[in-house]
Amino acid sequence: MEFGKGGIILGPSAFGRNQVYMHRVFPKWSSPILESVASIGLLFFLFLVGLELDLNSIRRTGKRAFVIAAAGISMPFILGIGIAYVFRKAVDGADKVGYIQYVVFMGVALSITAFPVLARILAELKLLTTRVGETAMAAAAFNDVAAWILLALAIALAGNGGDGPHKSPLISIWVLLSGVAFVAFMMVAIKPAMNWVARRCSPEQDTVDEAYICLTLGGVLVAGFVTDFIGIHAIFGAFVFGLTIPKGGDFAEKLIERIEDFVTGLLLPLYFASSGLKTDVAKIKGGKAWGLLVLVITTACTGKIVGTFTVAMMCMIPARESITLGVLMNTKGLVELIVLNIGKEKKVLNDEAFAILVLMALFTTFITTPTVMAIYKPARGFSARVDRRLQSASDTTKDELRVLACVHGPGSIPSLINLIESTRSTNKASKLKLYIMHLVELTERSSSIIMVQRLRKNGFPFINRLRRSGFHDRVAVTFEAYGQLGQVNVTPTTAVSPLPTMHEDICHVAEDKSVTMIILPFHKQWRRFNDHEEVENVGHGWRGVNQRVLKEAPCSVAVLLDRGYGGGAQMTPGPTSTAVQKVCVMFFGGPDDREALELGGRMAEHPAVNVTVITFVQKNEMDDLDLVLRPSPNKCRESNYTFTTAITNPQNEKEHDLTTVAELKTRWEGMVEFVEKTGSNIIEQVVAIAKSGEYDLIVVGKGRCPSTMVASLAERHAEHPELGPIGDVLASSGQGIASSVLVIQQHDMAHSEELPVSKITREEADNKKDVEPSHLV
Repeated sequence: MEFGKGGIILGPSAFGRNQVYMHRVFPKWSSPILESVASIGLLFFLFLVGLELDLNSIRRTGKRAFVIAAAGISMPFILGIGIAYVFRKAVDGADKVGYIQYVVFMGVALSITAFPVLARILAELKLLTTRVGETAMAAAAFNDVAAWILLALAIALAGNGGDGPHKSPLISIWVLLSGVAFVAFMMVAIKPAMNWVARRCSPEQDTVDEAYICLTLGGVLVAGFVTDFIGIHAIFGAFVFGLTIPKGGDFAEKLIERIEDFVTGLLLPLYFASSGLKTDVAKIKGGKAWGLLVLVITTACTGKIVGTFTVAMMCMIPARESITLGVLMNTKGLVELIVLNIGKEKKVLNDEAFAILVLMALFTTFITTPTVMAIYKPARGFSARVDRRLQSASDTTKDELRVLACVHGPGSIPSLINLIESTRSTNKASKLKLYIMHLVELTERSSSIIMVQRLRKNGFPFINRLRRSGFHDRVAVTFEAYGQLGQVNVTPTTAVSPLPTMHEDICHVAEDKSVTMIILPFHKQWRRFNDHEEVENVGHGWRGVNQRVLKEAPCSVAVLLDRGYGGGAQMTPGPTSTAVQKVCVMFFGGPDDREALELGGRMAEHPAVNVTVITFVQKNEMDDLDLVLRPSPNKCRESNYTFTTAITNPQNEKEHDLTTVAELKTRWEGMVEFVEKTGSNIIEQVVAIAKSGEYDLIVVGKGRCPSTMVASLAERHAEHPELGPIGDVLASSGQGIASSVLVIQQHDMAHSEELPVSKITREEADNKKDVEPSHLV
């Protein structure tokens, strides 16, 4: 519907008021060309709608969806009779059209539900595969079919509207009977033929399917021509032909992939522009016209919502779900615009009535998403009552380590496999359970909606242990091959979601599968070509996903900054791996650094990994007493590091650090090299180590509960504050850093709240009573 708003703005309602603009941008000679191209786009769009609509969904949901859809159609249609009567009295010229034709068109306009628009709204709200979403989709599918039948009836009755000679009723009957015969022929003869074509184009058949695809696309035009020749409308034939294509198969997906971008990206916007050029809001003049607009909106919403709600309650659906169904079924969108344009084309609707009904369609669609979110946004909080982290997991080596690794696409797979392989313990008693989540952004494309229906269940990513990966899913196939070679239990899944809510899927799977650590790819990737560094940014939206996961994750989180980790010499999974990877763990102190140290110890157990732990010690211990961090909530989080607001004892944290290092030295004696560094300028030391090229991977903690050395960087300008001070230094470009970086945040509910801080001296802190002990370092 964004294109719908754009079309209205381009038309006489806004920019089109300037005649110079109209003559230059949309000259009169261009109108037939625009109309022709828009009609072709509309033809193939309705074919996509039929291709997306699964009639079997009506049967799967039983009588409930049928009854709800019937109520959602009948009550608005009945109210439409009254609206038609009012319009014929109040709108000039409306009474020139036959009453029956006007009633049918008005009833269809008020009762229709836009199936494709509804599917996208449900997918965006993650309700498409819930009980409410499935019921709404099934009811909308029935509603769509019924609406197109009613529209065919309206077109057959309309003739030329108020113009031209009066048409005999026998002609209308003949048109309807011809339409019924066409539908019967398509279902009896063409549908079996398309089933045969789909089988021929399945992955199991070694058949070139381009000829079948071209033949099918040609069939869309033929079906449209036949129904236009009959006297209904070309779009009706394209829609019915789409219904004959088998759903859920490889052939349907290939068809959608071939045409959806061209149709929805180029042809359909032209249709919106054409529609917008016909819409003149200025035709709505005076209080009477605006009163009609309010009346139409009120009637359409009341009829659809009340009718659906009442019947849904009678079907024993809870009240909140029933009212949600009513709001969802009130979605109009593009399909409504198609009906209105046909009504204007047949001269059933004049300019004023057309403008009023277009605004009604836009309004009812725009209010759907916020209204549903207000009354039926399922609670998706993640209240992990147990701290799931590596330190607690390692205490019971008999339990398997569960890791959820997320990936955007095939580019980061080699580095991620190397990282997973390096954490795989050779101890047979300690198993590694790997969940791979392929993150796919939800778009407006039909293929994206179909993917949601196939890969989600009850609103969340669907993990089916018996499901074999599809032939198209290279990510899952690659990791399953690694799992078989490396003796790792791998379970792939896919999350199709808008980026602002992608973290909900990640956190849900982590919570549901009791994952110990989530591994996220950084939103930037570094590649080096002949001493020249190139940075690829996959988008700011993916950075937001990482930030929200770090904030809400029910377990520890690791962010991988990939600079080609293992790109030169990959480890070979299995017991005969050779030592080719060098890992450095930088330890400054604090819970996050202790988690990084724990991961480094697990890596040290792998025979192909050499681990070095570098502990940084304050040169002058008296400096510990001079630095205090004070919360500064007003500081911008996008350019300042955030630290925990929890009450902690710095001395206890320091003792915990010393104890952890001592224990791990004993446990990993002879397996890990420990190096101690002292100094004041830690940025130079950290960068020097990273630039040396000695290490393939550097592991650091985020530092939410920082040591004095890390706290001294608190007011440094942050480029990537979600990585913490040390991680941000290592993520900076242009410094010649060659090592990949893994930034770890330990899961601790006590440290879930973070704020930017300001550095002050001990003397200033003593003079401020509002400084809490938790911020002293």
